[in-house]
Amino acid sequence: MDLYAYRRGVLHCEGVPLQKIADAVGTPTYVYSLGTVLGHYRRLAEAFADTDCQIYYSVKANSSLALLAALAQAGAGFDIVSAGELYRVRRAGGVMAKTVFAGVGKTDAEIASAVKAGIQMFNMESWPEAERLNAIARRLGKRVRADFRINPDVDAHTHAHITTGRSENKFGVPIAEAPAVYDRARKLSHLDLVGVHLHIGSQITDVAPYQAAIRKTLALVKTLRSRGHDMRTFDLGGGMGIIYDRERPRTAREFAKAILPLLRGQGLKLLLEPGRFIVGNAGVLLTHVVYVKPAARKTFVIVDAGMNDLIRPTLYGAYHAIVPLREREAKGAKRKIDVVGPICESGDFLAKDRLMTLPSVGRCLAVRSVGAYGFVMSSNYNSRGRAAEVLVDGKQWHVIRRRESYADLVRGETVPPAAAGRGRGRRG
Repeated sequence: MDLYAYRRGVLHCEGVPLQKIADAVGTPTYVYSLGTVLGHYRRLAEAFADTDCQIYYSVKANSSLALLAALAQAGAGFDIVSAGELYRVRRAGGVMAKTVFAGVGKTDAEIASAVKAGIQMFNMESWPEAERLNAIARRLGKRVRADFRINPDVDAHTHAHITTGRSENKFGVPIAEAPAVYDRARKLSHLDLVGVHLHIGSQITDVAPYQAAIRKTLALVKTLRSRGHDMRTFDLGGGMGIIYDRERPRTAREFAKAILPLLRGQGLKLLLEPGRFIVGNAGVLLTHVVYVKPAARKTFVIVDAGMNDLIRPTLYGAYHAIVPLREREAKGAKRKIDVVGPICESGDFLAKDRLMTLPSVGRCLAVRSVGAYGFVMSSNYNSRGRAAEVLVDGKQWHVIRRRESYADLVRGETVPPAAAGRGRGRRG
C-alpha cells in the first residue's frame, strides 16, 4: 500500500501533485510519503502487538534524518551498521537503549563510539569480533549486551547479491560452530550474551525461508540453554519483500501469522529489523525527459536521472515502474524503449526493453518504489551532484535535503602547492 494516486489525471503524493514539486525543486528529486512510511510501520507493529516484540528500523534502507525522526517519534528502535548511522540516529532523536549495531566489519573506533553511546546491543558476526568488543568494553569500563549472528545455511530465494543466510555468504557464525563459539564467549569478562540473531537476506516474498531458519535456530537455542546459556532474545532481522512489479509478498499480518506459532512459548523476546518493508514503496524519483533518440533497433528515452542517482537497475537488474505525471500520457500506443541516463556508461539505465508509451521531451516521469536503497546508494559519479529529497505530509511538503551544488562536489578537497606548481609549465 502507498499513498500515490492519479487525481483528476495528475499523479499525487498524498495531497500534493508531483508536478508542483518538480516545477519548484527541479529534477532529479526523491519524494517520500510520510503517511506511507508511518502506515507501514504501524501495520507491522499492530501485527505483532500481542507478543513481546520490538521493531528496529534498518537505517541502511533510507537514512534521511526526517524519516528517522518521524520513526523515532512513532516508537521505533534502530538497526545500524556503521558509526555514521549511529550519528544520524542520535541527531534524529533516536533512543540509544533501542539501537542495535550489526555488520561484519565494525572498526575499533565504531565499537568504542557505540559502547560510549550506551546502545542496547551488538550483533556480533564472528569470534574475533567478540574478542575485540570485549577488549574495548573492558578498556572503557563498560559491560555490553551482545548476541551472535547465526548463519543457518538457508536459501532465501532472492537475488544473489542480497542473500545473506547461506554458508558461502560472509555473514554470521555457521550454525554448527555456534555452541562452541557461545561457550568461549561466555568466558569474556565484559560481554553479556543475551540471545541469537538472524538475517537471511532481503526482498524475501515467501515465509518458508523464515520458517526454516527459525526452526533451525530454535534448535540451537535449545542446545545453548542446555549448556547453561541464558537466551532471552531472538532477533529475526528484516528482509520482508515489497511489490515492485508482480511480486506477491505477505502482508504484515500474514507474516506474523506464519512465524509467531513457532516462537510462542519459547520465552524469547522477538526483535524485527525491517527497512525496505517500511520505506520502499514510500518513495519516487522524479526525472524529466531530456532527449528522445530513435536508433536502428530501439528507441532511447534519455532522462536527467542516471545510475549515480538510482543504481539498483544496473546493480541488481531491479525493476522499477516508470509512470508519467499526467495520466493521459500513459494511454497512447505502447512500444519497447530503454529509459537511460546521462552517465558515460552503457550500464546507465533505469529500464530496458520497457513496454510503455513514448514520453515527450520535457515531460516528467516518476520512478516508483525507490524509497529503499535509492538515495542512500547514490553517488557523485561523473561529478554529478546528488538529488534533492522532499518529504510530503498530507497537503504539505518540505525539502529535507537540498540539491548538491558544484561547490559541494569539491568541498573538503585541496590542491597542494606541489600539484599546483606542476601545472605552471610554459605554454606553446
